[in-house]
Amino acid sequence: MKIQGSGALVTGGGSGLGLAVAQMLADAGAEVTVLDRNAEAAEAAAKAIGGRAAAGDVTSEEDVQKAIDIADSGAPLRIVVNCAGIGPPEKMVGKNGPMPLANFETVIKVNLIGTFNVARLASARMLDRDPIDDNARGVIVNTASVAAFDGQIGQTAYSASKGGIVGMTLPMARELARSGIRVNTIAPGIFKTPLLASLPEDVQESLGHQVPYPSRLGDPADFANTVKFMVETQYMNGEVVRLDGAIRMAPK
Repeated sequence: MKIQGSGALVTGGGSGLGLAVAQMLADAGAEVTVLDRNAEAAEAAAKAIGGRAAAGDVTSEEDVQKAIDIADSGAPLRIVVNCAGIGPPEKMVGKNGPMPLANFETVIKVNLIGTFNVARLASARMLDRDPIDDNARGVIVNTASVAAFDGQIGQTAYSASKGGIVGMTLPMARELARSGIRVNTIAPGIFKTPLLASLPEDVQESLGHQVPYPSRLGDPADFANTVKFMVETQYMNGEVVRLDGAIRMAPK
């Protein structure tokens, strides 16, 4: 899939991994729309990359449909990257008793259902487009986490949500294959996102040293480069790729 001249939608594009992806796609010639719950962050990111902004929640059908309409208003929407997500740590049974069920449901709703919501609506729009080279209509890249495979204590909800994203990658890819839409997933390790960047420097260094090689926090540019590879490599389909410097998370 050629990035240049394609319409692209990046969820969670107002900061962190999503912002890096939005910048990469814009630099490569895509017409990028940034969807973020934070309207100011979406506007700032869109302005910085010369793209469009859409404020909204990935769990809302109406918000996502509006974002898709915006993203498809210029160049045809052919690239979707799901980076929106939350990950508040909470033990299943803590000092105050069992985790409130609503807390678990919220993480599942944003991370898993939100990803599915964007993918289903975006792929429906792509299906209306004429195919280009090699019968290609589009590509979707989802974001899971290494927590899908070795989640830590306090990550029950987060790991479940990311495991769900891993689990639906192949069936999504198989269903959409006949229509020329590819689906892949990246499972990042410990990355220098705004949340981690707010931690003391010594804590960041300690986390980085846990990574076998390179012994540092992941750079959002590393993530964006992997997205670029998945978008441009037509034979890459139905895959989940760990991007983690070979780290395997300890229980805590």
